[in-house]
Amino acid sequence: MRMGKRLYSLIMFLFVAFLGGLLSAGLIVPIAGIASTAGTSAASSLDQLPANLETPAQPERSRLMTADNKVLATFYDENRIYVPLDKISPLMRQAQVAIEDHRFYEHGALDLQGTLRALVSTSQGNTQGASTLTQQYVRLVLVENAEDISDEAQKKAAKDAATENTLGRKIRELRYAIAIEQKFSKDEILERYLNMSYYGDGAYGVEAAAKHYFNTSAAKLTLAQSAMLAGLVRNPVSTNPVKFPKPGISRRNDVLTRMYTLGEITATQLAEAKAEPFDATKVKKSLSGCANSKYPFVCDYAYRTLLKMPSLGATPEERDSYIKRGGLTIQTLIDPAAQDKAQSVISNYIDARDPVISVITMLQPGTGLIKAMAQSRPVMGINKNDKGKNQWKGETYYNYAATAEMGGAEGFQAGSTFKIFTAAAALDEGLGSYDKIKLDYEHNYQGETFRNCDGPFTQIDKWAVTGGRGQVGRFDMWAGAKHSMNNYFARLIQRVGICPVVKMAAKLGLKSADGADLVKTYSSIPSFTLGVAGISPLSLTEAYATFAARGIHCDPIILKSITNRDGADVPVPSANCKRVISEDLADAVNAIFQGPYNGGTATPARVWSVKMAGKTGTVPRNKAIWTMGYTPDLAAAAMISYDSQPKWGFPKFWESRSNRFLRGVYLKYSKRTLYGASGQEAGGRLLKPAFAAALADIPDKHQFVAPPRDILIGEKVSVPSCSGLGLSACKSRLINAGFTPVEEKQFSEYPVGTLIGTSASGGQATKASTITLYVSKGPEPTPTPPPTPTPPASPGTGGAGLPGGGTSPGRPRGGG
Repeated sequence: MRMGKRLYSLIMFLFVAFLGGLLSAGLIVPIAGIASTAGTSAASSLDQLPANLETPAQPERSRLMTADNKVLATFYDENRIYVPLDKISPLMRQAQVAIEDHRFYEHGALDLQGTLRALVSTSQGNTQGASTLTQQYVRLVLVENAEDISDEAQKKAAKDAATENTLGRKIRELRYAIAIEQKFSKDEILERYLNMSYYGDGAYGVEAAAKHYFNTSAAKLTLAQSAMLAGLVRNPVSTNPVKFPKPGISRRNDVLTRMYTLGEITATQLAEAKAEPFDATKVKKSLSGCANSKYPFVCDYAYRTLLKMPSLGATPEERDSYIKRGGLTIQTLIDPAAQDKAQSVISNYIDARDPVISVITMLQPGTGLIKAMAQSRPVMGINKNDKGKNQWKGETYYNYAATAEMGGAEGFQAGSTFKIFTAAAALDEGLGSYDKIKLDYEHNYQGETFRNCDGPFTQIDKWAVTGGRGQVGRFDMWAGAKHSMNNYFARLIQRVGICPVVKMAAKLGLKSADGADLVKTYSSIPSFTLGVAGISPLSLTEAYATFAARGIHCDPIILKSITNRDGADVPVPSANCKRVISEDLADAVNAIFQGPYNGGTATPARVWSVKMAGKTGTVPRNKAIWTMGYTPDLAAAAMISYDSQPKWGFPKFWESRSNRFLRGVYLKYSKRTLYGASGQEAGGRLLKPAFAAALADIPDKHQFVAPPRDILIGEKVSVPSCSGLGLSACKSRLINAGFTPVEEKQFSEYPVGTLIGTSASGGQATKASTITLYVSKGPEPTPTPPPTPTPPASPGTGGAGLPGGGTSPGRPRGGG
């Protein structure tokens, strides 16, 4: 048996030696059975070299950059930064060649002695090294090309073929090595090898390895550092100096000894390099993905945007692969100064561990540029402490500023901030801003008529709306907006119709946080005007920014540009800026909603150096408080909401307070009490300082434009005549024409209850306005004459202090 094995080995040695001789002489070209979708392919001559071997697209990490060109995050499957050979230290080149293929510059594609030894060993079932650098490079490329195959079964087959323990694999490597050496110089091959090799601990290529292990560049590697990296290629796991310092140092010293033996370094250099310790404090982790970013949720928003871009691939999987392997430079428009200020404002006011959520978002009107997106839980994580205990740390995977499809949560109701949409729809429909609507302190609209997109309908459920004590009487849109009068806007949406209001909000950019169709969901819900829809802060800021941009809506954008590794531009999503409402309408809304910042509910949030517009909002029972603010140059939202997350028992916390939510809640980690004051807390404490800091970076500030008077007055329409009609018939006629009749009683010679006239003098009034019906309350009563005064007493009758001694005037004499 033993003799048979020896004979077999001898025969295989002679066969392989013969084959090797033919290969090295170039007399034959073996079949190259490289794995593909069919499993095999053939190369018939040395001139036929596949493009992915000739110029392989080596995976490189992509970088996400801030507006000031600092790295926000990196994305990669393989952390690699490609550098040319002249940017790699000569010591590194020498060390790598010395330990892997010291005759690299002397032999051709094959180092015959080492190759035959490896072939004989492989024929016995043991894959052995001794391959040339060129052969090693070929294998690296074949494995890397397999990684680019999207089909998992085909990828596995290709990787197996590139790493299989067979003579066929060695022959394939030899065949391609010969072709590679015919195409490229030795320096070109070495450059590719050094950039493709894996150096352990997640570092691919010499530049990434230099930065990772030594916090330096490949060009500045010292002798000891070069030897350390060169030694890692053979076994990057077991000789990793971070995890295994002793084997790592030992392997480095082997490389140094090899260099000395080859006469490439002196004995002094050898001794000094061996004496140099490995400084683990210089190890610089380059972590992939957004969780490791300074702004993880900004990063995540950008990454989700990238995954939707057709220019990066046909499917999300292809785009993800391109992002992680394409060497892209992705430039965002995030302003670090604005982002840092917004984050510090929130973090100094609301602690991440408290059962509330706070968000600040900022957009640039007219461009869609996201300036800042900060939240009270800024750390992306699993909500556990460092020891793995089930302890709340205030971490989250939700981007509370965004919609669900962009990483957000379920969204938040926004209260009275929605009143601006009702006002805009009313102005757009010609209702004007000066009509005074009669308001009660509280009114239940159950049983009253509203209009959705299909026509009139009756409000079946109870909808009781309460206003402030000072909100009883008749008020116009200016007062309604300034003082956030609930019943004014309830009456206004009743007049204009719910459908136009919801459609106005949608075209301005408002979206449901859960992706539901806004119009279909809310066009029959009159309380939409009071902010019952669940939306994201970024979406609401987007809508307000449309007013700030005088009617130009832009999609929020976070990407400025992308260039690939070759410096070519990759198209990025446009903001799709387009006009959705007229300049006149936007200007009118902007004029009216400066009121909240001029003595109204948002006054505490005002930055006094500029004119601001916007609106406050308080969700019923103070579940959330908002302040929206904008100028022509900046739009922002600041919000604080209770957190309903059940995981950490928050619902029980709120129930223990009898569901009073933010009103008077003490936050033990923030060490403060909230009172649920939208203007003072969401506005004055959050929006104001963040807004002021962002405005400071805008050199040329713009002013609001005064609107034309006709849009504020509204559209004049004919009022149907009530001549000859009684009070009830007149009311019906006016209501059917879209007007709101109200009674005002006056004295007249007509009988009580008689209609004696209307306020629609000249037969015209503002569309859907209030028409006063003057109703007789009968003749004015005859005034009661004042009592006749008593004549003064005659002189000389006595009485101290008055002439003649009389008493005070009007006091009758005598009578007790």
